[in-house]
Amino acid sequence: MTAALDEIVDDFAALSDSEKIQLLLEFSDELPELPETLAEAAMEPVPECQSPLFLSVDNSNPDSVELYFSAPPQAPTTRGFASILYQGLNGASADEILAVPSDFYTRLGLDSAISPLRLRGMSAMLTRIKAHLGTPARPVGS
Repeated sequence: MTAALDEIVDDFAALSDSEKIQLLLEFSDELPELPETLAEAAMEPVPECQSPLFLSVDNSNPDSVELYFSAPPQAPTTRGFASILYQGLNGASADEILAVPSDFYTRLGLDSAISPLRLRGMSAMLTRIKAHLGTPARPVGS
């Protein structure tokens, strides 16, 4: 995993369930706005997420992949997951991102606080990012 993603995982691991939810909400508030040059209509939807989420992957420089996410403010869990991926992977190389385990989100320890259906959305985001980098990721358990 990237150093930034490792740090995020460590931050979550040190917290109780209620504190993990609070940290996830803080991440939600930190998801950057889309640049004016990128319209949501040009982004890829991630239908596995329970709330509307769109992403875009700019891999024109494989040494520094740029990620963009769009999710409504009324979807804090989805925004929080997107922000974790943004903060943990944005600017990383394609190889670093492809090396992230597809089930890394289990290390966040949110499984007792967040429904499996919501966690599947985070996995789907990472799978789609990896697919844009040229190596389709296999779903967890396959």
